Amino acid sequence: MHMADALLSPAVGGVMWAATGATVAYSARKVREDLDESKIPLMGVAGAFVFAAQMVNFTIPGTGSSGHLGGALLLAILLGPEAAFLVMASILAVQALFFADGGLLALGCNVFNLGFFPAFVAYPLVYRRIVGDGPALARRRVGAGSLIAGSVGLQLGALGVVLETTASGVSELSFWSFVLLMLPIHLAIGVVEGLVTAAVVLFVYRAQPELLARSAARKPLGGLRLKPVLVGLAVAALVVGGALSWFASANPDGLEWSIAKVTGAEEELRADSPPHDTAAKTQKRTAILPDYAVKGSEASGAEVGAGTSLSGVVGALIVLAVAGALGFALRRRSAARD
Repeated sequence: MHMADALLSPAVGGVMWAATGATVAYSARKVREDLDESKIPLMGVAGAFVFAAQMVNFTIPGTGSSGHLGGALLLAILLGPEAAFLVMASILAVQALFFADGGLLALGCNVFNLGFFPAFVAYPLVYRRIVGDGPALARRRVGAGSLIAGSVGLQLGALGVVLETTASGVSELSFWSFVLLMLPIHLAIGVVEGLVTAAVVLFVYRAQPELLARSAARKPLGGLRLKPVLVGLAVAALVVGGALSWFASANPDGLEWSIAKVTGAEEELRADSPPHDTAAKTQKRTAILPDYAVKGSEASGAEVGAGTSLSGVVGALIVLAVAGALGFALRRRSAARD
């Protein structure tokens, strides 16, 4: 559900950049107030895992479409909404700048759609209402909460894409045709998102039960034995990004599929304006592995797979560094203020 710049007008893109920037500022202030050093490694490792998981597109049976994990709900469960939003912003910025995945003009929209709705709406209003805040978790509640909250977050994000595209008016996508395709396909994707989220949450609960309770209560994680969680997520990130990404579905994702169904063509939409051109040129300069492939390589199976594996590992490491550095910077500012 990564929006391309061609779907947006500069005005709508700018408004969403401002909305996302304001949410980043708010989240940074809240994280600075509550963050303890023991949560910083978890921010980096969880972000690396979500980056890797997003590379594995899975086929939606009977549609010719595919989907991938969003991950913001999982991050919110592990880190809290504000830290989750900052980590998701880091992931999407790395994808846009270093891998040309999603547009730069559309980055504000992508962060808001994939980060705000799951972290600030689906997590507190759906997931926590179903699962509860007690120290003991019930498998059925975790499963139900993850499925419903994951679906709600993706539905709101998909609706956001439709509204932002319609408000831009740069493409001739019919609102009702677009929304009637986007919402059902992302409902199916939300089910898979919920299953993966529930599986990871239950793994974390078995490895360190108190982590989830403390994160929900905004309590420090100091004193907890986090090594099993960190090692488990780190190994999963390397395996998923470096190996499972080879087997990702080649079908278009839910957004691309919906656009092709509405327009009746599979060609990418294009928009020409100075902001669009500037964003495209910037991405061309910054992308080290554009479209998760080695620059200049031929599209053979082995080279594509090698590029995908390299992108998965390199991207996970970059996100680990960026999210961890962000956590350290906020912690240092908090310490300096105190």
